[in-house]
Amino acid sequence: MKILGFVGSLMLLAASLAPAAEPSTASPAPAAPTAAAGVPSVSPTAVSPDYLIGPGDTLQIFVWRNPDLTVTVPVRPDGKISTPLVEDMVAVGKTPSQLARDIEKALAVYVKSPEVNVIVTLPASAFSQVRVIGQVLRPQAIPYRSGMTVLDAVLAVGGLSQFAAGNRAHLVRNLNGKSEEIKIRLGALVNDGDMKQNLALQPGDVLVVPETRF
Repeated sequence: MKILGFVGSLMLLAASLAPAAEPSTASPAPAAPTAAAGVPSVSPTAVSPDYLIGPGDTLQIFVWRNPDLTVTVPVRPDGKISTPLVEDMVAVGKTPSQLARDIEKALAVYVKSPEVNVIVTLPASAFSQVRVIGQVLRPQAIPYRSGMTVLDAVLAVGGLSQFAAGNRAHLVRNLNGKSEEIKIRLGALVNDGDMKQNLALQPGDVLVVPETRF
């Protein structure tokens, strides 16, 4: 019993002599950044900066520091949009940045130094489509997205039909108001993996796949 009492005394003595734990000086983890007040959370648009707005597109008109003027509007069949303080603004045929500058000029009558950003949230006009016609499984118009290629379009329509003359396919593209044909060997692309045929597409392109000649 004396031995146990002696051991207990040693344990108490060691505990009293142990240095007290120092308070932690580590800085608290920084809080996650939050979105600035009044700035809407918007997913990046897939359209390119030179995208031409067309009827049926949906646009977000963001006016910096003026949330009452920030709206999402459709482009009407007549090619115009209406926003607070700006009625019947022509949008069709303009790029998002061109439309933003035009809206800034119109708002300058009411707002001091307005800053406007236009985002195409839903490209749905004919200007933003690629059409695939002829001998494919599902001929249709496909919404254009940035970086789209011929192979992307062919896969989207289910591939070539059994009667397709793939190597006689061509793109019809409008360049500066003139129609131009670009030959594409789709058979070599799809069957042989010839990626030189995998051209980048542009909004408004028409991919034509003719029928095999017997």
